[in-house]
Amino acid sequence: MLHTSIRERLPSGPELALIGVTAIWGSTFPIVHEAMNHSGPSFFVGLRFVIAGVLAAAVFYKTLRGISLAEVGAGVAIGAAIAFGYGLQTYGLQSISSSVSAFITALYVPLVPLLQWAVMRRRPDRGALVGVVLAFIGLVLLAGPSATGISLGHGELATLLGAVAMAAEILLISVFAGKVDLGRITVIQLLAAGAFAFLAMPVTGETVPAFSWWWFGAAVGMGVSSCLIQATMNWAQRSVSPTRATIIYAGEPVWGGIFGRIAGDRLPGLAIVGAIFIVVGVIVSELKPRSRREEAAAAEEIDCATASQA
Repeated sequence: MLHTSIRERLPSGPELALIGVTAIWGSTFPIVHEAMNHSGPSFFVGLRFVIAGVLAAAVFYKTLRGISLAEVGAGVAIGAAIAFGYGLQTYGLQSISSSVSAFITALYVPLVPLLQWAVMRRRPDRGALVGVVLAFIGLVLLAGPSATGISLGHGELATLLGAVAMAAEILLISVFAGKVDLGRITVIQLLAAGAFAFLAMPVTGETVPAFSWWWFGAAVGMGVSSCLIQATMNWAQRSVSPTRATIIYAGEPVWGGIFGRIAGDRLPGLAIVGAIFIVVGVIVSELKPRSRREEAAAAEEIDCATASQA
């Protein structure tokens, strides 16, 4: 019995896979931060997602033949949100630390219900609103409040706008979910994100940078990892509950802070408190309290499962 209890408390294989995915996510912040010393943000984001799109096309090539105009439109819309989100995040990493970027980026989670409220008139539940308040308090503390107000620089503001774009991406995916083929729209959105980023280069005044192993290796590595991460998430979340997955994903900025500290970041005490508020806000905003009817149904399922095993 003791051994069984210990095994039940230990993370399962799929949960360990999601923890690994989250750690990889967190490690990308200091890598991109360094890559920005050798490349402009639009070029880097464009190369990263074109590589990911080509790899995804190689994986889903059998399903691409039946692609529809609606799937192209949906993929382009999501790709535009991805390009804006990651483009602004990468731009912000030129002037702020990877740790600060990681925690501000995490705000996209509590921002999703606010966008749903504004666009779809779907009122968020109490937990989502509490999560938004906690995350906003964390942002204020992370930015460093002063007598004149919140000292958000252009890097922080760009990253915050990037988080809004990422929340829009989540909203768009939920709108199109079930109406399109997963493989086709994945390929289109990745290639569209890369194309939009490349098209932004003349607007932002960027040119193709001189070759550097830093931007090349980072872009290729992230392109490959994007495909592997997506495949791992699709596999693991078949058996991991949304609540447990959310708690695991909330560790992304924590991993970003850990890797950022290894890379030399040093957050002041008040900023660390703010980071904690953001992580708690992310978790609270995604924890959905079950109704009595849902709890009764879950208990009935457990009883039925127990009876079938007896």
